[in-house]
Amino acid sequence: MQQYGFIGLGIMGSAMARNLITAGYQVTLWNRNPEKCRELEALGAMVANSPARVAAHCHITFAMLADPAAARAVCFGEEGVLAGMTTGKGYVDFSTVDAATSQEIGAAITAKGGRFLEAPVSGSRKPAEDGTLIILTAGERTLYDEALPCLEKLGKKILYLGEGGNGAKMKLVVNMIMGGMMANLCEGLALGAKAGLVPAELLDILESGAVANPLFRLKGGNILAGNFAPAFPLKHMQKDLRLAVELGDRLGQPLPCAAAVNERFKEAKKEGFGEEDFSALYKTVS
Repeated sequence: MQQYGFIGLGIMGSAMARNLITAGYQVTLWNRNPEKCRELEALGAMVANSPARVAAHCHITFAMLADPAAARAVCFGEEGVLAGMTTGKGYVDFSTVDAATSQEIGAAITAKGGRFLEAPVSGSRKPAEDGTLIILTAGERTLYDEALPCLEKLGKKILYLGEGGNGAKMKLVVNMIMGGMMANLCEGLALGAKAGLVPAELLDILESGAVANPLFRLKGGNILAGNFAPAFPLKHMQKDLRLAVELGDRLGQPLPCAAAVNERFKEAKKEGFGEEDFSALYKTVS
């Protein structure tokens, strides 16, 4: 039976790896903090002592890492994925990074004879647990075709977007829009409350009109309940906004709204809310 690797067991990665294991795949894990492997090891996963060992042992290795620095470190570091990569093996990176980082990793994997697919995901903790993520792939088509059965255990919609970099760029645009939506929702709820309106009634009106959407429905209710448990940590949203603004700079595309929203999230992170859900932005405007 083919072996599959999974590197990175944070909020998203642990849920995704679990779905592969419970679907019957043979999975070998690595995480910087090995204690996070224990629960999945009890379900039948194996644990390696380095990313290189995972890549060497597995036909396809998946990774879900926090940011470009982590993605580079896992690939290029001593005993990194690149050290274990050989001809024909596949590396699928779910991490949300900039296109340049993804293309750099892809080029290095290809130079070792391996195959690379970027596959950033749209969704947070619950979709990761439920296997209903949206997966934005780009890169080596043969690897996409081989990995698709696994991807279908993780997502409800899997798109192939062509050449490497397109998946990374698409994810940044999506999260840039989502960050703006959250900022507007937080300010609207704060303004409504200060004006003497009932916040629950405001959410009901939003849900009944043209701007109804799952984000407002879920996060609005959580905000009113004071529930900021991290489904998608605020620090990661700020990272994605920063990368989107940087992409705009490189392309000469003005992004004044996104730049302003990024500054709001930077301030929220500075105030100590980085580990909470990105809806904790509300705490800085209420």
